[in-house]
Amino acid sequence: MTKLERRSVGSLALLYSIRMLGLFMVLPLLALYTSDLTGATPLMLGLALGVYGLSQALLQIPLGWLSDRVGRKPVIVGGLLVFGLGSLVAANADTASGLVFGRFLQGAGAIASAVMALVADLTSEEQRTKAMAIIGASIGASFALALVLGPVVAGIAGLSGVFYLTALLALVGIAVVLLTVPTPEPLSSTSETGPRGRYVGRALKDAVLLKLDYGVFTLHFILMASFLVVPQLLQDKFALVREDHWQIYLPVLLLSVLGMLPLMRLAERGGRLNQVFPAAILLVLLGLLGFWFSSSSALFYFSLWLFFVGFNYLEASLPSLVSKRISVQGRGTAMGAYSTCQFLGAFAGGAAGGLALQQFGFGAVLALGSGLGLVWLLLCVTGRPLTVASAEPEIASEGA
Repeated sequence: MTKLERRSVGSLALLYSIRMLGLFMVLPLLALYTSDLTGATPLMLGLALGVYGLSQALLQIPLGWLSDRVGRKPVIVGGLLVFGLGSLVAANADTASGLVFGRFLQGAGAIASAVMALVADLTSEEQRTKAMAIIGASIGASFALALVLGPVVAGIAGLSGVFYLTALLALVGIAVVLLTVPTPEPLSSTSETGPRGRYVGRALKDAVLLKLDYGVFTLHFILMASFLVVPQLLQDKFALVREDHWQIYLPVLLLSVLGMLPLMRLAERGGRLNQVFPAAILLVLLGLLGFWFSSSSALFYFSLWLFFVGFNYLEASLPSLVSKRISVQGRGTAMGAYSTCQFLGAFAGGAAGGLALQQFGFGAVLALGSGLGLVWLLLCVTGRPLTVASAEPEIASEGA
């Protein structure tokens, strides 16, 4: 990379991780800190957990389009302001519906498409995949940090303190955009940055892409549904006070990276992706099974480790597989569909998981996630393989 590219990618990775840190910090907290809110029910808790995904899914494409018209930076700064406003609304909410509205506003600052477009504007085509990988790694790091930092901050300042910190992070993000991110001149709209109409039908008909889209929907459904259950089980079943939950998340996440490395080595260097990928889904399912039936804390923590080994591998692998499946001309469309499925999965996991928890209890939530996961596993071991030497002609090239 050139010096300008390194500066651009580093700044945008920092920006992305700051924002995702704010969104992720509440994952291990909402199930434990919202019982005092007026109107708090498991369903409202689930909505508060996942509703940001609904606003993200609705606004990614419109805001990406707007960034093509008015520029990337204005859209990103505006999105961060909306995100900060949502954080303040959530921090001051004394009702469950107010918290849900605050989280909806947080998601409405949907800047992912504009940020990715800016990455493409500021990097050469040869360096773009590397740039996207760096940003993807920063998101993973922010997720791990959020699960540890959230309980620590909440132990000091409560749930409202976490949201106030999130609002502060939004201001830091604006400073990063204005002071450190270069402005592309002239603004370009590359073939990788957004949906292109003639590729929509092709991408939506491709069996492998559809399998990957369903996979990311399911993965984030399971993630949101699990965080309706795991924090409460740690507190109620294993008597771990909520302020100390980070002491479990930190070693589990660190050790999950060690567990993920052999999977990546087997898939990439050993050429066994079509065996490793279903194995990772199976690890997630075994983790869910362990949450359900663990009778000891040691077995529960082991199940949590299995869950995150599988989750982290799948989260890192899915976008790479999408980008490899389709050529540059249709990549923006494919990634747009993929991101929309990801956010819809987060919303559905929170909403459906909350309803299942309210009506039937913990077991129903885990059974719901397990059912979707089993369908995903069956799809991966049947039909067309994930490893294809080149994308299909009908989606890879301009074609007729």
